[in-house]
Amino acid sequence: MKATEAKFLEFLKKSPQFVIPIYQRTYSWTERECLQLWNDIVRTGNNEKISAHFVGSIVYVEKGLYQVSSQSPLLVIDGQQRLTTVTLLIEALARALGAEEPLDGFSSKKLRNYYLLNPLEDGERRYKLLLSQTDKTSLKALLDQQPKPHDHSLRVEGNFALFQEWVTALKSDLVPLCKGLAKLVIVDISLNRDQDNPQLIFESLNSTGRELSQADLIRNFILMGLEPQLQTKLYEQFWRPMEVEFGQEGYATHFDSFMRHYLTVKTGDIPNVREVYEAFKQYARSPKVTGVEALVADIRTFAGYYCVMALGSEQDSELKTAFHDIRELKVDVAFPFLLELYHDYVGQVLTKSELLHAARLVESYVFRRAVCGIPTNSMNKTFATFTRSLKKDRYLESIQATFLLLPSYRRFPADDEFRRDLQLKDLYNFRSRSYWLRRLENHDRKERVSVDEYTIEHIMPQNEKLPAQWQIELGPDWKRVWQTYLHTLGNLTLTGYNSEYSDRSFADKRDMKGGFAESPLRLNQGLGKLEHWAEEDIRQRSERLAGQATSVWPVPLVEASILDAYKPAGVAAVYAISDHPHLATGPMHELFMEFRKQVLALDPCVTEEYLKLYVAYKAETNFVDVVPQAKRLLLVLNMAFAEITDPKGICRDVTGLGRWGNGDVEVRLDSVEELPYVIGLVRQSFERQMGNGNENA
Repeated sequence: MKATEAKFLEFLKKSPQFVIPIYQRTYSWTERECLQLWNDIVRTGNNEKISAHFVGSIVYVEKGLYQVSSQSPLLVIDGQQRLTTVTLLIEALARALGAEEPLDGFSSKKLRNYYLLNPLEDGERRYKLLLSQTDKTSLKALLDQQPKPHDHSLRVEGNFALFQEWVTALKSDLVPLCKGLAKLVIVDISLNRDQDNPQLIFESLNSTGRELSQADLIRNFILMGLEPQLQTKLYEQFWRPMEVEFGQEGYATHFDSFMRHYLTVKTGDIPNVREVYEAFKQYARSPKVTGVEALVADIRTFAGYYCVMALGSEQDSELKTAFHDIRELKVDVAFPFLLELYHDYVGQVLTKSELLHAARLVESYVFRRAVCGIPTNSMNKTFATFTRSLKKDRYLESIQATFLLLPSYRRFPADDEFRRDLQLKDLYNFRSRSYWLRRLENHDRKERVSVDEYTIEHIMPQNEKLPAQWQIELGPDWKRVWQTYLHTLGNLTLTGYNSEYSDRSFADKRDMKGGFAESPLRLNQGLGKLEHWAEEDIRQRSERLAGQATSVWPVPLVEASILDAYKPAGVAAVYAISDHPHLATGPMHELFMEFRKQVLALDPCVTEEYLKLYVAYKAETNFVDVVPQAKRLLLVLNMAFAEITDPKGICRDVTGLGRWGNGDVEVRLDSVEELPYVIGLVRQSFERQMGNGNENA
């Protein structure tokens, strides 16, 4: 490696050509980065005391170690964003200057022939900078002053338009801009292909532009070290089609999430959102992966499934609608499970009707739990490990059985619980209110109603100063009725006449033009026949709609005899606090009761189980076990000793030692005064098990 300081424009002038390798990300700078560079250039150009402005490094590779003097193209490892942005700015300036030369060296002709083009070359060698794919054709068209291609780069075209606008705003005072460009300085870093590792250098670079995404790092990891012929083949056959399918903007925003789901499917573990690249490298080097071509092909396949479900590219209308409904619930954590189901559907292991049924069960599971107020922090692991218990020769049956056998904090709410909570829930402020209204209205309906054309209506008005006629209609206890039922299922509906309804009486809303009596919506059925709207009417409508909701969001149906076959074999002995004398009546009773109270308060998903020799507190599995002793509580935290943060040093490393409980961290609890600190240690074990809050549900 050799690094020297260089003026950006001189560097461009001496360089024969920069080529962006196909494995590099596309041009991605936004208005924010362009504006920052523009402001820095203009500010520098206006200040004679500033002699230079550093904008980062340009890292490139060629066969030998040299500074730019050869005529062969230079492959850019880092610096594409700055090279492209300055090129767009120079093109915008050249068009504005025309034949003028406000500063020596800054005329349209000189700018083009020094920094944008190689005037004596033909074909692609004519351009100083060659981007990849869509970016390439768009930049070439700009430099040749030709119409933009049909499938043009949004970023290239958009940022060029910005620079044209900003250059025009300077009017005739272009000297500061020219001076600022002349003061730009970079570090010119050339790599020796035989001695330097471009991939390691690429990973360690901290550019001044947009941070590299996990997708950028993964693509470069796969393709950078390959022979050019194989590199091109894999990119064009597998990676480029993925980028096209995701779309220019979608690839940047969705690919990282997809890769996290892909790795969850392949490994059964959920990577931390900030460590997807590291998890991918570990997977790519594992014995499961038989070669780079097979790996890239598999990623391409699963990316297609993801686009079908997450980006709406499914062609089958029924499946497309089901995936749309799941997206509206914003339950990305279900995608690892759904990806595997779709893979088996494509492989004809799962029929379309079974996939559709399974997708609707996922939707029901998520919506019912949201209505019933069950915390979402266990759903990522529920779906990540769901397929481990499936029997694919009885696919749908085993999916339904697995749902029904989930433990209490991960349960599939039954009809009674769902109906009860649905009637009491504040559904107006529910995060997906258009979703549940649409699903209720359109269930089993071939002529679907576009809910977006309607607005949500409170039959009993929202106005805190409830009109007198409404107070009379609701009765002497009107304030309680209003506070209890205002935003609930029974009082909410859809209408196209929201502004006309306003705070009118129920009779007016019923009988006016477009009122409830004339409404074609199913949600308004029966309202036109009511004489008044009071508490009992709200309750009756709520019960009726909640009953319908159990069909819209059904529970799995499995016969009891079949379900028994899926239950774990054997029945464990049942223990209680009375089986532990030290805890039940001994000196440790009060300390234990306070400890269990605080542990159970950590999260609603925490459960308690009395075993023969200790008491277990569980989320996904045991995170702390209490071993009763006569004079203390012995706690075992289910985590590696190296992972615990213990400033007071009260934890003991019991790795490899015989003990009751699960884990390698032992803590002794002797008094209530120690509880706050000890609960902090217990919380670490709990949060580690629950994924440190990196849930995307």
